[in-house]
Order: sequence, then C-alpha cells, then structure tokens
Amino acid sequence: MTSALVTGIGQLVTCAGPGSTPEDALGIRTNAALVVEDDRIAWIGAAADAPPADRRIDCEGRAVLPGFVDSHTHLVYAGDRAAEFEARMAGRPYDGGGIATTVTATRAAGDDELRELLSSRMTELRRQGSTTVEIKSGYGLDVDGEARLLRLAREVTTETTYLGAHVVPPEYAGDRAAYVELVCGAMLSACAPHARWIDVFCEPNSAHAFDGDEARTVLTAGMAAGLLPRVHGNQLGPGPGVQLAVELDAASVDHCTYLSDADVDALAGAPQTVATLLPGVEFSTRSPYPDARRLLDAGISVALASDCNPGTCNSSSMPFMIALAVREMRMTPAEAVLGATRTAAKALRRNDIGAITVGMRADLTVLDAPSYAHLAYRPGVPIARAVDLA
Repeated sequence: MTSALVTGIGQLVTCAGPGSTPEDALGIRTNAALVVEDDRIAWIGAAADAPPADRRIDCEGRAVLPGFVDSHTHLVYAGDRAAEFEARMAGRPYDGGGIATTVTATRAAGDDELRELLSSRMTELRRQGSTTVEIKSGYGLDVDGEARLLRLAREVTTETTYLGAHVVPPEYAGDRAAYVELVCGAMLSACAPHARWIDVFCEPNSAHAFDGDEARTVLTAGMAAGLLPRVHGNQLGPGPGVQLAVELDAASVDHCTYLSDADVDALAGAPQTVATLLPGVEFSTRSPYPDARRLLDAGISVALASDCNPGTCNSSSMPFMIALAVREMRMTPAEAVLGATRTAAKALRRNDIGAITVGMRADLTVLDAPSYAHLAYRPGVPIARAVDLA
C-alpha cells in the first residue's frame, strides 16, 4: 500500500458539508490536509496533525476540490462540424440534422483513429479538472458501429451509455418504426454488454429525433436488458422528455431548456431524477439558457455537464460550464460547483465520487487560485487540473 500526503491546501472544498445552504454544503476547511492510500481518501484533518506518508504533494496555498464529474458527453467521434457552427452563428437554427455528418465521418474512421482521438479528449478533460466522464455512443447508428463506439468508450470509463436512439439515420428516414425496432432488438443486444446506461433524444420538435412513444419504447427495452435510463429532453421546445424521465425513474434528464410548470412540479416530486443542465450548448447555439434558478428554488437537484460533442458544444471545459451557469443561469458560484461535483455524481448514481470524505475515491482537482470562486470569477482561464497521484 502506497500513500500520499496532500498538504499546503489554501481552501479544501469537500462538497460534503452538512448545512442546508449551498455555501454550507461546500464543507470548506482551511489549514487542512489529506492522505491518499491506493486511490482512496484515508485521512482528512488539520495540516499540523498530518500522519507520515510515502509522498508529499504541496499545493502551495491553492484550493483543492473534488474532481469534476462530467455526466454527459459524446466523445467517440471523427471529423468536425465547424462549418455548421459558422452557419448557426449566421442565423441558421439547430434541429439535430447535423448529427448525420458526424455519423458519416465516424463510420469511416478506424478503431485506432477513434482511440487516438478519444485519448486526446480524455487528456484535455483531465487538464481542466474532470476526473469522471460519462460517454455516449450515437455516432454509429447501426449494430456494429454502436457496439464499436461503446467498446472504445469502455476502455476509458465505466460510465458508458447506449444512444442508438440519437437520431434516425438517413437510410431509415422512410421507415422510422423499423429503426426503432432495430434499436430495441439486434442493436441493443450487441450494445448492452458494453453499456451501463440507455439514453434517447426525446425531442418531437426535431424531425430527426424521437417522440414520446418512441422514446418510451426504447427506454423500456433497454431497462429490460438491464440498462439504467437517462433522457435527452426538452431541448428545442416543450415536450414529453421530463415527464417520461420521471415516470421511468431515470437518473437524469438532460437539457431542460423548455419546461412547463407541470415539468417543474414533476421533477420536484422525483428527487431521484436530476436535472442536468448543459450551458455550453446554449452558448454554442445561441439558444435560451435553462432557468436554473427556477429549478433550484423548487428544490430540484441541478447538475452541470459539458455535453462535449462536435456539433452543439465542442468544449470539454467544466470550469467554463460553471462560469456560464453563474453568469447566464443565475446559479451562485457555490451552487455551480456542487452541480459539477456532488450533484453530477448523483446524476450517475455514484456515491464514491463528487466529494472529499474518508473512503471515497481520491479524485482531486487543484486550482491555480486560492478559492473555488475563481472558477466563475476567471472564465476561460485554465486554472483547474486534476491532481496526478500516481
């Protein structure tokens, strides 16, 4: 067993406080240190009382937080859609149709190319403080392609999500029912061994995505195969996504841009379902931002994620998402940090990450700053990085 003493911490943000306010929930400690043994937190206490360890990591007054938990990404893909981004900035609305461009490029790429691209993106995530990442398929949209993307994703994370129901591919545009049958049949059988979750783009406002009945069919088939449900919902307009997520006890419903009073009431009555907001998408599509304040004031758990993907948010920066949440969605800095750590872990139904307490995984992020507030205070500045304990 090897150990490491992490000391010289200016502000230890445990995200494990017992208080009822977000600031109390951050559980901030000063003059603190911690000991890591074999990737787990073994001790936390006053720096002056720290026990000996095999290694010493001096943070030199910097703040230390739990590693960011990015609970919604699409990282296994080839090609880019910069031209689509330019078109949106010139006024073309987003409707999901550009996903087909990425499907074409990804189908044409070999495993080694995709693996190299994925490795680079994972390195980029860690350099910005993310230590846990969920990765969806959805750019294969055929049996072998979807299974391949999940196998590659499983090489870097256990949080893999089967998203065969991302959009209807062009070859099935004239027979949606046949594609839903494929997603729930042969494709599911090939993908379930490599996935923990099943997701669906439930968006009747897009001709390319799935309506409520189709989404329910996909999710219940996945659940019958042992996968846990997640939902893309209410992104482009009002729709059934939130209600479906609550009905099926989904861990998370993501986007939540257009919510009715009934949607908010449903989420407030379903504490097991997290509302995961993706502000980078609104930034990158010039769409209205979700009203995080409305959700938080209703007592709903609100997580933040990057939705890193080639079309609607080509950013892997959780610090940027925190800054956007504070500036554009009326979250406080404390609420945004909790949303990127503790609540994001809840969105993955994980109790071993997202906070710094004895026994939890030693996933730590250090800031080149004295306090967590600098994450929103210094937007766009690379002040966060995952701590290398190896």
